[in-house]
Amino acid sequence: MFNIFLVILIPLIIYFINSLIIRKKFIPNFSGNIHQRFLNNKNVPLSGGIFLSVVLIYIFFNDPTFLKVTIFLIFLIGFFSDINFLTSVKWRFLFQSLTIFFFIYFSDNIVQSIRIDFLDVYLQNFWISLLFTSFCLMILINGTNFIDGLNGLIISYFSIILYILFILGWTELFFPSNLNYVILLLTVVTLILLNFSNKLYMGDSGSYVIGFLMGYILIVIYTKFPLISPYFVALLLWYPAFEILFSIVRKLKTKKSPIEPDNSHLHHLLFFFIEKKFSFKKNTCNNVTSIFIITYNFIIFNISLIDIYFTYYHVFLILLNVSIYLLIYLKLLKYKKLKS
Repeated sequence: MFNIFLVILIPLIIYFINSLIIRKKFIPNFSGNIHQRFLNNKNVPLSGGIFLSVVLIYIFFNDPTFLKVTIFLIFLIGFFSDINFLTSVKWRFLFQSLTIFFFIYFSDNIVQSIRIDFLDVYLQNFWISLLFTSFCLMILINGTNFIDGLNGLIISYFSIILYILFILGWTELFFPSNLNYVILLLTVVTLILLNFSNKLYMGDSGSYVIGFLMGYILIVIYTKFPLISPYFVALLLWYPAFEILFSIVRKLKTKKSPIEPDNSHLHHLLFFFIEKKFSFKKNTCNNVTSIFIITYNFIIFNISLIDIYFTYYHVFLILLNVSIYLLIYLKLLKYKKLKS
């Protein structure tokens, strides 16, 4: 009974602690990166990652120690970035790489098949599979950070994936206790509401932890259910993964550093278009842009459920998403150049 009462209080606890952080200015509102300050509201702390990480460590308390340690280390890398203690992108990337590599090594959850025969031969080698899995998880973690910048975007995207896993009955693999699932659900809903109302940002710590958790959960699911299409898993993660890969190519083409953040991502261009086209306030433009992207992915993910085993179907959906992304991106980029 006490536990249920405590769970009900979670939204209030997060709200009051976050209000205290705002009043006392314990945590800065942005790390200084250009993609985090295009709204530049100096009263919003980067506290979302703190709340999420504490709850996740509690939920996975009875799981292997290396999982809790990894969540904490990933959070710590992001938190040090948020407070401007770890400003070097290269050092953050190095610390992430080492943390993820050792996590995959000790967890023994590695991807050994992507249903491309000549590549699957190499993936049967443990070390190649280990490096490939670590690379994919690194892409996801940093891609999740790349799509951060809009209220509610990354936490809502993560929530859609949880919803899809719930529909498929797979959430019980990670949340055997209904109480733990309710705790996570209440935490996520609270963070979404606070994020949309501009009371907190997830920060690098939040985006890193969310990216890691999404990747970990989906890798475990694929290793336990190898008959599902690996491209169904890839489809659920297509947006953050493609965002970073496209950004790298885009920056290399313009001779910029591929690992430095900027404000030329799809969500930035869409934000600019909505702001200019409808003359909404900045915060409204922010929320509308985020809801548009979230709604699109929600629809696509539900369409993907028609057949989670048919590889060609999911490859088609991924290519469709990429084509739509590129078409909209080029249109919005042209619009921005005309209006700037």
